[in-house]
Amino acid sequence: MNRRWPAAIALWAVVWYASDSLRHRREGGRGYELQEVADVGSEGFLRAAEALTGAPVTRGNRAELLINGDRIFPAFLETIAGARRTLNLLTYVYWTGEIAEQVADAVCERAEAGVECRVLLDAVGAVKMDGGLIRRMEDCGVVVRRFRPPKPYALRRANNRTHRKILVADGTVGLTGGVGIAEEWTGDAQDPDHWRDTHVRVRGPVVRGLQGAFAENWLEATGQVLAGEDDLPPLGPVPGEDGEEGAPMQVIRSSAGVGDTNVETLYYLAIASASRSILLTSAYFAPRPAFLGALEDAARRGVDVRVLVPGEHIDKDVVRRAGRATYGQLLRAGARVFEYAPTMLHAKCMVVDGVWSAIGSANFDNRSFQLNDEAVLAVQDRGFARLLTESFEADTAAADEVSLEEWARRPLGERLREAASRLLRREL
Repeated sequence: MNRRWPAAIALWAVVWYASDSLRHRREGGRGYELQEVADVGSEGFLRAAEALTGAPVTRGNRAELLINGDRIFPAFLETIAGARRTLNLLTYVYWTGEIAEQVADAVCERAEAGVECRVLLDAVGAVKMDGGLIRRMEDCGVVVRRFRPPKPYALRRANNRTHRKILVADGTVGLTGGVGIAEEWTGDAQDPDHWRDTHVRVRGPVVRGLQGAFAENWLEATGQVLAGEDDLPPLGPVPGEDGEEGAPMQVIRSSAGVGDTNVETLYYLAIASASRSILLTSAYFAPRPAFLGALEDAARRGVDVRVLVPGEHIDKDVVRRAGRATYGQLLRAGARVFEYAPTMLHAKCMVVDGVWSAIGSANFDNRSFQLNDEAVLAVQDRGFARLLTESFEADTAAADEVSLEEWARRPLGERLREAASRLLRREL
């Protein structure tokens, strides 16, 4: 090969990366300007969230909070077993372990009973999945597809994955959140081998949004449009336990593209509208300057800003280092930062002013905001927010709070590694 080729290829890669970055407004570090602040518990906030994201706000919904595998997977398997017409499963991670076998067996049982079962796996996230499980499901009549398998002629898209975690049965009940299908998510976060995560099961009109998030990725992977009544039945309100009308909710979907995605627009709106408290939990925390500034601004105007992130138990240390580089700005503004100690923290949640909550697959990093397909459930309900707040407080009780003095004394080697990691922020 001509010796000039490697240099030419390297130069092309640098130019492409730089030009691709410049296409995105977010890379300039510029933030947003909120013309008028609406209370996150108000109708005005819901109208703004709906207008900005295009995600309809529906009422009459009911949400069940599920903490850790010991509660998540029984609900997951129960929902699968309850399917009578259609079952749609989309996941980024499907690896190995007993739970991987149990999920495959449960889906097979429904397929053999005549339920139309579809499973969509991200081709990169599920690369460690046992191929025997896929063959078993296919032999049972399950339609299994991979989302965006890497191809030589589509290398740019290899970086854009579907990170959504969605299960919908009969178009009437759905689950979403942060959990993957693997042994790491089983248990109750009791040791470093069992991760801490949060999921939610919902019923009511909002399930149509989860079905839509699945259908969008399924259409790309298969060319099939899911438009039948078995997938999209009429959905009436589901009253709460007290008989009152269920909570207003919406499902926000976002995908890679030029400009600001729906999820980051929603998150900025919520942070900028906060008047009392922001409780943010993120498995991967490496915010771009605009979001770092939004959290700083909230803390400076007197909002109780608390950020919970993984500690030493994390599967992507480069993300943790990039995030740690930002702690000083947050702490000097008055925000508090906690690093979860017992095990890997994989949850992605936010509670604002004790009334509005977001839970889903999106982390507080550029990969979720710009590169991946994500889905987030937003809930305006004090009861649900209270449960998430109680969970947050239990997690921070098991975390190490980072002080500004401690952060300022970190070793030079750590600072250099953080600075190097932060250079990769766009890909994290």
